[in-house]
Amino acid sequence: MVEKPSLDSTEERAWLGEGQCHMQPGTDVVEIANGDRPAWDSKIQYVLAQVGFSVGLGNVWRFPYLCHQNGGGAFMLLYVFLLLVVGVPLFFMELAAGQSIRQGSIGVWKHISPKLAGIGYSSCMVCFFVALYYNVIIAWSLFYMGNSFQYPLPWQQCPVDVATNDTVRECASSSPTTYFWFRKALNITNSIEESGELNSNMTVCLLAAWTIVSLAMIKGIKSSAKVMYFSSVFPYVVLFIFLIRGLMLDGAMEGITYMFYPKLEIWGNVQVWRQAATQVFFALGLGYGSVIAYSSYNPVHNNCHRDALMVSGINFMTSVLASLVVFVVLGFRAKNIALRCHWWPWFNMTDPSSVSIAEYREWYSHYRSMVGPNITDCSLEQEMNKGVEGTGLAFIAFTEVMAVFPASPFWSTLFFLMLLNLGLSTMFGTMQGILTPLMDNFSLSGLRRTLLTVSTCALGFLIGLLFTQRSGNYFVTMFDDYSATLPLVIVVIFETISVAWIYGTDRFLDDVEVMLKWRPPVVYKYLWKYVCLLAMIGLLAASLLRMVFKGPTYTAWNRSTASEMTLEYPGWALAMIVMLIVFASLPVPIGYIHSMLKNRQVPNTHSEEEGGQEMHHGFYTKCTSTEQLDSDFDQRFLNYSCWPEHRNTLRYMTYEETAVHRKTKNL
Repeated sequence: MVEKPSLDSTEERAWLGEGQCHMQPGTDVVEIANGDRPAWDSKIQYVLAQVGFSVGLGNVWRFPYLCHQNGGGAFMLLYVFLLLVVGVPLFFMELAAGQSIRQGSIGVWKHISPKLAGIGYSSCMVCFFVALYYNVIIAWSLFYMGNSFQYPLPWQQCPVDVATNDTVRECASSSPTTYFWFRKALNITNSIEESGELNSNMTVCLLAAWTIVSLAMIKGIKSSAKVMYFSSVFPYVVLFIFLIRGLMLDGAMEGITYMFYPKLEIWGNVQVWRQAATQVFFALGLGYGSVIAYSSYNPVHNNCHRDALMVSGINFMTSVLASLVVFVVLGFRAKNIALRCHWWPWFNMTDPSSVSIAEYREWYSHYRSMVGPNITDCSLEQEMNKGVEGTGLAFIAFTEVMAVFPASPFWSTLFFLMLLNLGLSTMFGTMQGILTPLMDNFSLSGLRRTLLTVSTCALGFLIGLLFTQRSGNYFVTMFDDYSATLPLVIVVIFETISVAWIYGTDRFLDDVEVMLKWRPPVVYKYLWKYVCLLAMIGLLAASLLRMVFKGPTYTAWNRSTASEMTLEYPGWALAMIVMLIVFASLPVPIGYIHSMLKNRQVPNTHSEEEGGQEMHHGFYTKCTSTEQLDSDFDQRFLNYSCWPEHRNTLRYMTYEETAVHRKTKNL
C-alpha cells in the first residue's frame, strides 16, 4: 500500500480542485479504488432493473395509441428505424459512461468537464418532476385494484339517483366506466381553474404509493433489486394471459388486422416522425440519469454494448406484445359497440349478434334514406378509429371490456396489479436517477442515505397533494406533457455534445475498448457526432414549434354535458408550464457559469513555472488502452490509475511514483 502525501501548496490544491476526481490527503490508493460502492448481486438483477425502468406504462397505453393513430405497421417500421440509428447509440452511450466512471449523472458529466455538472442536476430535477405525477398514476392503480375485490364491479352499471329513483344522468349520458372514472375515482371539476377540495381516497392511495416506494428504496439497490424480481417479470405473465384470453374474443382478429395494416403515406408527415422519435426517447429512459445510475453499479468489464442491444430489443418486443393485447381488446370492444347499434325494422333485436355487421351495413346502404338521423351504419373501422390513449385506455376502455368477462373481479385485479408493477419498476429507476447522483456527489453513506431517501419521498408526497385535489388530473396532464419532454431533450443534446465533441468520440471509444476488451464499430462515432445530435436538435425544434403554433391545451370533463372538451390553459397555468421547463433546464447554464466564475478565482499555476507544469503533467497522466506495459510498475500503475472501476484514482500518482515512472520510461 502506498500512502499519498498531502498537497501542501495552496496553488496545487486549487489546481486539483478543477479536476474531475478528488482525493483526500493521506488516503490509501487501494482503499479508495475498492470503496464501498454497492454492486448488483447478479447480471439478471441488473437486466431486470434496466428492463423494469425502460418498460413502463407508456409501452401499454402510449405506443399502441401511436400505432393506432399513425398507420399501424408503417409506424412500427419507422419506430424500429429511429430506435436503431438514434435510440440504441444514445442508450449505449449512457450505459458506457455510467459503467466507466461509476458515478451518478452529476458525477459522470462533472468528470468529463466540471462545466457540464449542470447536466446531471437537470436530470435530477426532471426525475423529481416525473416522480411527482407518476406516483399519482400508481395511486390510481391502487384505488382501482382495491375496488376490484367485489362483484359486480362498481363500474359495471350506472348507479341510481335515490332522489328521483332513476339512473344518474351523467352516467346515462356517458357510460358506467366513464362515470366511475371521472366522478367516483377523481370527482373531477369542470376545469383546471376550479381546484376543489382534496380527494380523500386518492390522498390515502398516494400516501400508500409513496410508502411502498420508500420501503423499496430505503437500502438502495440491495432492497429495490429484490422487488424487481417480481415487479419486472409479473407484467409479462399478465400480458401473455390477457393475449391468450383476448384472442378468444369476437373481434380480436379485426383488431390485429387494423393494428398491422400499413399506411405508408404517414412517412411524409413530420409530426409522425416527431411522435416516433419522442416515443423512442422516452421508451429507453434517455436523459433521466437512471440508466447511468444503474450501470454505475456494474463490474467494469461488463458487456454494456450487448446490454444496450438486449434491453432495447426487449423494450420494443414488449411494446409489440402490449399493442397486440390492446388491439384484440379494442377490436372486441369496437365490434360489441357496432353490434349494439343495429336497427332492423323486421327483425327482433333481442339478439342483435345474429345479424353480421356486413349484412347490416349492406342493408343500411340501401335504406339509409328511409331511416331517421339516429340510425348509423355501425362501422367497425369507425369505432376502431376512435383511438384511446393514456388513462382513458386503462381506466375506461379496459375496465369496460373486463366488466363483461366471466369472473370479472379476477381479470380486473390482475390488470391493475400489472399496472401497479409496471409503474413501480419505472418509479424505482426514476428515484435512482435522483438519489444515486446526490449520494455520490455529496458522499452520503449509511444513515444519511436513508434520511435522503425518506425525506425525498416525504417531500414528493407533500407536493403530490397538488394532484389529489379534484382538479388534480389536469395537473397530471400538464406535468406529463411539459415538465419532462423539452428539458430531457435539452439534457440529451448536451450529453451528446459532451461525449462527441468535448470529450471526443475516439477517446470515448478508447475507454470503452478498455472496458469491453474489444472496440465497438466505428459507426458509433458518426452516429454520436452527427446523426443523434441532429435528430435531437430536430426533435427539440419540432416540439417547440408545435407548442408555439398549436398552443398548450388540455382535455376537461364537463359534468353537465357528460362529455370531454378541449380547453386552453389560463394565464397562470401557462406561467406554471414555463416555470417547469425553465427550472428543469436552468441547471445546465448555471453549472457552466458557476464553473467559469470558479476558474477565474483560481490562479493558473500551469504558466507560472515550467517545472511545476511538468510535475502536474506527470501527476495527471492520461491513460489509454494503447499504453505498453514495459514493467511490473506500469502494470501496477495501469491497475490503480487507469481502470474506470477505480474512479477516484484516475490519473493520480504520488511524487515518488511519478519520478520512478519517468525513469522507467526514459530507459
